[in-house]
Amino acid sequence: MKYNKRDKAIILLADGTIFHGKAVGKSGTAFGEVCFNTGMTGYQEIFTDPSYFGQLMVTTNAHIGNYGTHEDEVESNSIKISGLICKNFSYQYSRDAADASLETFLNKHDLFAISDVDTRALVSYIRDNGAMNAVISTDVDNIEGLKKQLAQVPDMNGLELASQVSTKEPYFYGNENATYKIAALDIGIKTNILRNLAKRDAYIKVFPYNATFEDMSAFNPDGYFLSNGPGDPEPLKEAQMLAKQIIEKNLPLFGICLGHQVIALANGISTYKMHHGHRGINHPVKNLITGKGEITSQNHGFAINREEAENHSDIEITHVHLNDHTVAGIRMKNKNCFSVQYHPEASPGPHDSSYLFDQFIENIKNK
Repeated sequence: MKYNKRDKAIILLADGTIFHGKAVGKSGTAFGEVCFNTGMTGYQEIFTDPSYFGQLMVTTNAHIGNYGTHEDEVESNSIKISGLICKNFSYQYSRDAADASLETFLNKHDLFAISDVDTRALVSYIRDNGAMNAVISTDVDNIEGLKKQLAQVPDMNGLELASQVSTKEPYFYGNENATYKIAALDIGIKTNILRNLAKRDAYIKVFPYNATFEDMSAFNPDGYFLSNGPGDPEPLKEAQMLAKQIIEKNLPLFGICLGHQVIALANGISTYKMHHGHRGINHPVKNLITGKGEITSQNHGFAINREEAENHSDIEITHVHLNDHTVAGIRMKNKNCFSVQYHPEASPGPHDSSYLFDQFIENIKNK
């Protein structure tokens, strides 16, 4: 079907608020939780990050698509966001290294996107009213029908999504002759995490979201890793049981983002859905152990309970987010286990926190 690149489109929020825009390419409709990312670069990595599964992404940078896409700049094998909302969409690109336009990339992965949106107003609204479900659509004359469909979309609170992005079968990454063997639980893993582990002389076996300790320990790994991922961590009972077993045996364990929340839950620390979450590549974090600040890449809509973490006899808070003082990292006082709420692998973002992968390897060496 031939389409008009300038078809009118709307964003309909769950509370009935409407914002207007135009279709980037084909007409369509997409549902999800609306959220925003403040990163100035890295849109391709953001769109393919499994942690964004089920979300409509608002990009606060005014220009999206201006440097095109490159086949290596992905964090998974497909686009994971539900839809894209932006201000100015660039159909042409100017980077010599790019191999395709963003329009071509979106069409290849069948993603519906809208532009010409007042993203400043939309982001301000989300900041004030919180992340919520929404629909983007070119079916602008069917508001009541869209409202009925939107009402059927499940809320992110309590929603288990890791199973929808996890690998179906175990696979290997890196050099099989590497010094260290790491068993990684894929609950939405980013490729750059595997790159960071592999370049530190590790051979990784990646397991599905529901892998048991018996499954993973059969690999005879030197350490265990729990990945980032989408959705609410509370329903991930199998992953929490896995974390408990690894911790009980005092085996080296490192968790990032959703993996960090799973480790907290395994220790009896509750999690909660944030008002609008942290998503961007300039979030300030303080390392309470060293006293140093870090500029970090973050992407999460849930966090762990700080008061419960502070009162837990076996837990030490190691990192805090300086904007809102939420917990950004913990370690166990008597076990070989630590985790962070942000993304030390970046992609996109700064590399201030890449030392955490070195710390994991040191923990393996000293186990």
